[in-house]
Amino acid sequence: MASTNYAVADQASESFPDYAPKLHHSYIEGYEPNSLGAPHSSLERSSTWIGMGLLLGPALAGVGIMIWVAATWVWGPGVGPADYNLPLLFGIGVAVAVAFAVAGFGLIFWGRRYYREYRKTTGRVN
Repeated sequence: MASTNYAVADQASESFPDYAPKLHHSYIEGYEPNSLGAPHSSLERSSTWIGMGLLLGPALAGVGIMIWVAATWVWGPGVGPADYNLPLLFGIGVAVAVAFAVAGFGLIFWGRRYYREYRKTTGRVN
């Protein structure tokens, strides 16, 4: 027959409570952890660095294409051939810049998720 004694709750959690503190519980009041070794550091995430690389590499290459096309529209092609399809090249530059900028910012946002969770948990602004 089943026991009807409801006085004992969850015996496992009462016998073996989880006392594992979080790292931020041991911080001194006023201490702002900003080192690379902090568990919430965004600088330890590959996605953060890949996102920064996408912003500084291919996204800026797309912006460079747009600048070159704009300069060619304003001042002409110079001594080179004048048969460029400038609207197509400008569209390619815009597409490359937007695609890699969105991907880069998305990866940086994803890489900083633990930092946002840390800020929400502790209420710290740094």
